[in-house]
Amino acid sequence: MKKIKICGLKRREDIEYVNKYQPDYIGFVFAGKKRKLTYNQAVDLKKYLISSIQVVGVFVNEDISFVEKLVREHVIDLVQLHGQEDQKYIQALKEKVDVPIIKAIQIKNEDSFNEHYDVDYYLYDHGTGGTGESFDWSMLKEIDKPVFLAGGINLLNIDDALKKNVYALDVSSGVETDGFKDEEKIKKIVRRVRNEG
Repeated sequence: MKKIKICGLKRREDIEYVNKYQPDYIGFVFAGKKRKLTYNQAVDLKKYLISSIQVVGVFVNEDISFVEKLVREHVIDLVQLHGQEDQKYIQALKEKVDVPIIKAIQIKNEDSFNEHYDVDYYLYDHGTGGTGESFDWSMLKEIDKPVFLAGGINLLNIDDALKKNVYALDVSSGVETDGFKDEEKIKKIVRRVRNEG
């Protein structure tokens, strides 16, 4: 069964929603503006999260020492790199942390699938990343790593996404209303992935 990640949590209510419906992963975003958390906010939210849900920290070209601190203090369980981090950066990070690493690849065309990194997972997203838009999923190719599929997944296209041969679905704006996480949408999307309705 596919895994489900709800990304971009930033309020105590968001934690209450995911505790209730229990996706496999949630994402704390440490980049951008709209969903960005500070260190202290992330620490506070993590205190209320049930232990069975794993936290993915989302970073864009972040200083490795900050990522290391969040891992060391058990604020995050996985690292997602969403910027221009190259293999040299990834190797330096691996020397500091021993948690799974997800590398986001922006799918602009067929050639995007030729990018390779020494990581545990790939995340395929729309070429503009974080906009709630999907790329052409028909381009998806079989690769030798588990893949998180992201970008514009919502209740209207979740069934199509579930047909794709990927490890997990990553949803953010698709479970929001007016820019905030929506409990009913989280419930419905988790249940669709788990085939519970």
